[in-house]
Amino acid sequence: MITTINPVGYRYTKEQILDGALSASLEEGVSRLTFGRLAKQLGISDRVIVYYFPSKDDLVSEVLMALGSELQRALAPVFARKVSDHAQMLRTAWPIVARDDLARTFALFFEASGLAASGSEPYRTLVPRLVEGWIEWAASFIDGTASHRRREAAATIAVLDGLLLLRQLAGADAANLAAKALMTRRPSTQGVDRF
Repeated sequence: MITTINPVGYRYTKEQILDGALSASLEEGVSRLTFGRLAKQLGISDRVIVYYFPSKDDLVSEVLMALGSELQRALAPVFARKVSDHAQMLRTAWPIVARDDLARTFALFFEASGLAASGSEPYRTLVPRLVEGWIEWAASFIDGTASHRRREAAATIAVLDGLLLLRQLAGADAANLAAKALMTRRPSTQGVDRF
């Protein structure tokens, strides 16, 4: 790989440092990401990282947004045409999100989610924004009124996250069995209007 010098004389661009931070987070977890560890991994001074990311919160924020973008790129080809509801979206999305090569990506998302649930910043602020972005993005692939699209997109995210968490904790076989049961069941509308 050819290293180019950017205008301020650093050998790494912001994008290269972000790629390194995402890789480090996928390997060791986002909670272990520090300027010092990342600088050592990249073979640069931590001052170079601080130049592009003034605080750890800035770095973590960009790592989580890059993670979300990576997942959207993985799923985008699957949604070539709009679907009518969350059940159709689940059947389309599950084979993609359940791939082994995405397991670390979702592990990182669940780590950040746990940190958010415990009230740790910047996760408490960032993760809900990331999830909201996912709901909006998924809604764009669903037909119907705005409220229907939002409700079905939220249901999709809720079920996928549950299945993916089960996959992380109980293994792929357990998650695939649960997914199969959920996707072959006829949804009951009894009592739905109460919500």
